[in-house]
Amino acid sequence: MPSTPLLAAAASRPVVSSITPHLFVPTAARPVRAKVRHLAANTQVAPHSHPWAQVAMADRGVIRLGVDGGSYLVPPSHALWIPPGMVHAVTLVDDADLRTLYLYVPRSRCGPDAAPLAQADAWRGARMLEVSPLLRALVREMPTDADDQPTFTAASGRRRERHLSALIRQELAQAPTRRLGVDLPRDKRLRQLCEAVLADPARHDTLAAWARDTGASPRTVARLFRQELATSFTQWRQQVVLAQAVSLAARELSIAQIAAELGYSPSAFSAMVRRSVGQTAGRFLGKAMRARPGAEP
Repeated sequence: MPSTPLLAAAASRPVVSSITPHLFVPTAARPVRAKVRHLAANTQVAPHSHPWAQVAMADRGVIRLGVDGGSYLVPPSHALWIPPGMVHAVTLVDDADLRTLYLYVPRSRCGPDAAPLAQADAWRGARMLEVSPLLRALVREMPTDADDQPTFTAASGRRRERHLSALIRQELAQAPTRRLGVDLPRDKRLRQLCEAVLADPARHDTLAAWARDTGASPRTVARLFRQELATSFTQWRQQVVLAQAVSLAARELSIAQIAAELGYSPSAFSAMVRRSVGQTAGRFLGKAMRARPGAEP
């Protein structure tokens, strides 16, 4: 069972069942629908799914999206693609302006550009995308009127929405992908350990210490990591730290501050980043820093 502090923290979070997706249903006539909503930190959107695709992003603040078998931290520099029918839950890490796109995807197609299934296998799962300045500008220009609100009817307005939708789909289809999430296991003991690491990424304990509360031996936990996640505990935890680092960069922290928040010296943090992704910390975190509101492009 999770620890009492974690249960208490979860109990204190406001939970909403969903954010009215039924009022923004995409159709063949309106293949992309957009909405925006400000949500307070720690708000949770309960697990749900819908028969259309979704792209989740934020103008400011960081959001965490949980899907079957994975957890993703999404800073303003990125967006998460969620295919039709995939159950997902949202947690607001910070106060955030959450922007959501709903995309119509025919049953025999997949991906934002509705490619044939055989050509779009990568889009069948959750996919983290880099948000270009053009994509962000296009999303902000999309109308966000709900189906129960008075809508614009002018032909010019509809044409503009269709043009924006087509450009958004093209930008999403060619957006670079980036690994800012971690896989999560099905084994309950390993899942408990992984959730604990996600809740406290700055804790630098040995595998034996992390395993102590699971009821499994360190050897068993190490074997479960290899069997279920095809990685080692150390490599998996580094992905957690990297995702958290991008989240912190989006909050305007310097690299030295990010290192301290994550329990590293600046030099040790830089070495870990270079070892993990083959880039300097400044380059790796630069896009998240440039995506801050008001930052220079």
